[in-house]
Amino acid sequence: MTNISFPENADAAAAREALGWLHTARFLTTAAQLQHLPAPGVPEIAFVGRSNAGKSSAINALTQQTRLAFASKTPGRTQHINLFALGRGGAHEASLADLPGYGWAAVPQADKERWQRVMATYLCERESLAGVVLLCDARHGLRELDEALLELIAPRVEQGMPFLVLLTKADKLNSTQQAKALQIARLQTAGGQALLFSALRRKGLNEAALWLRRVAAGGAVVEDTPQ
Repeated sequence: MTNISFPENADAAAAREALGWLHTARFLTTAAQLQHLPAPGVPEIAFVGRSNAGKSSAINALTQQTRLAFASKTPGRTQHINLFALGRGGAHEASLADLPGYGWAAVPQADKERWQRVMATYLCERESLAGVVLLCDARHGLRELDEALLELIAPRVEQGMPFLVLLTKADKLNSTQQAKALQIARLQTAGGQALLFSALRRKGLNEAALWLRRVAAGGAVVEDTPQ
């Protein structure tokens, strides 16, 4: 497994550069089906998680934008893959892929099954997928569906694809609880990368930004194609 590490205290200059790069994020396209996505090209980093894990808040915090990623008023209703381009000066160096949230009981079973197929195919077969960020509520840790997702992408992770668990809403735990949640998450990911994160308190922001920057490093640079 490729080890994209981050220091406990992220270098301030490197973190500023990474956050500045993430701030260039802009909407690229939305797709209800995989065939509607652009042809594989620049590296894509997928954000996945349960519908109430704080995925939109994390993306907005990392890109320092308030409405780049939208949270549906009814969690689980968003059923599109949204791509956001990254790169200064109009260059397209990488993409963030916001995948639909899963696990919300109000979503019809047929929709759940359809999106399970779409997401499984994307995560297992998308050629340009360069890394995966799994978000879960630090208070609850990895649940059954999260563990199923880990199992799904395990072959690609074993082949070297970077993978990070963001334990969101960490500000709602005290320091002892945070340490325990982080320890458990690392055990559940078999020693993989895990990071405490709070969009509200900006906890883990620098480290996550550096991780994303390093995963995307080395990708081809292309110009944006209007959608």
